[in-house]
Amino acid sequence: MGWGLSSWWRKPALKVRDPENSSARRGDTFAGRAVGPDGAMQLATFWSGVRLNAETVSTLPLGFYERLANGSKKAKSDHDLYDLLHDSPNADQTAAEFWEGQVVSLCIHGDGFALKEFSGSRLVALTPLPSDPAEMTVRRIEDGSIRYRFTDRGKREDLPEDKVFHIRGFGSSGLRGLSVVSYARQTLAMAEAAEASAGSTFRNGMKPTVFFVAPPGAKFDKDNRKDFKKAYIDPYVSADSEAQAGLLEFGVEPKVVSIPPRDAELLLTRKFEVEEICRWLRVPPILIGHAGEGQTMWGSGIEQIMLGWLTLGLRPYLTRIEQAIKKRLIVPRERKRYFAEFNVEGLLRADSAGRAALLSSLGQNGYLTRNEGRALDNREPLPGGDQLTVQSNLVPLEMLGKMPPAKVQPAPGEPIP
Repeated sequence: MGWGLSSWWRKPALKVRDPENSSARRGDTFAGRAVGPDGAMQLATFWSGVRLNAETVSTLPLGFYERLANGSKKAKSDHDLYDLLHDSPNADQTAAEFWEGQVVSLCIHGDGFALKEFSGSRLVALTPLPSDPAEMTVRRIEDGSIRYRFTDRGKREDLPEDKVFHIRGFGSSGLRGLSVVSYARQTLAMAEAAEASAGSTFRNGMKPTVFFVAPPGAKFDKDNRKDFKKAYIDPYVSADSEAQAGLLEFGVEPKVVSIPPRDAELLLTRKFEVEEICRWLRVPPILIGHAGEGQTMWGSGIEQIMLGWLTLGLRPYLTRIEQAIKKRLIVPRERKRYFAEFNVEGLLRADSAGRAALLSSLGQNGYLTRNEGRALDNREPLPGGDQLTVQSNLVPLEMLGKMPPAKVQPAPGEPIP
């Protein structure tokens, strides 16, 4: 596989087969539906949850830092990995597109893979690899090392672990994460069955299934049945029929034999499936447009919902990516010195008034300098704005107790001291 830098720019992207060919377990669900990745992504809730996770993670700023001796960190935009992780991982994708694809793979298959391409010893590209278990095999061989086997444009490749960037999702084997679609197939099958039932109901114009009961002793031959169907069934029962009323003759009576959608609680079932799928993806339903009982779409509690989602939903993805970068992209001699980290500050911003109060409090109590506060709002630094100050007349920390107290102006009519 040893491509050089010049050949990398000319090499086409690896082709990933259509997700409908996946090996997700099919047909063994209680609802009797066959649900794979392609079918799951056709469910609005699953699509919205995966999209929300992927787009949010991929658009968070990913910084590359150096750990200083005093424990602080310093941005290292001149490191080789910075451009790769922050701007352009390969010849075809932006960083947002690359990380979005990796998170989609984590949400669906439980793993994200990319081919590490080198020019000499320098890492120059990360090219996405298929994550479907049918296309990517991960195994441990006799010497204890891990091998990755997949097909690239009809050619079978078998790579060592130092050639593959692997982000493992939730799992216990140590080799692969657990496939969400495979384990959620019962829930997804129920949701798909409910969607199919709703579609069938509307396709039939919401008309119930009807049989016609003939009076005792009446007999219909082939011609009678054909004439009856033409006169009564076709104009009134089909979804496209326009007739609304008709005359039944010879004592024939209609009998409804289907369960009305209301009695089947179809709408309630579909609402419950939204919450079920959100549990698998760890996404608050309200963030994909589903408000539960007693909830409004947006309100004073949304900040807490966002905080909970960041802590319990997104943080595991962010940590897995950060640690995979440190373990599989940074060379061992630099791991204690360099690291990558997502900036989640944008997700934690409150309203303008609340944010202004927070920055003011941090600046007046010696936690942030004025320029650090301005940097959080993407503003240019100001001269003299790098001093830490406290609220006691906003004096520098090192001058506390050394500066004379401020003179108090007398009230009108009082003598000057």
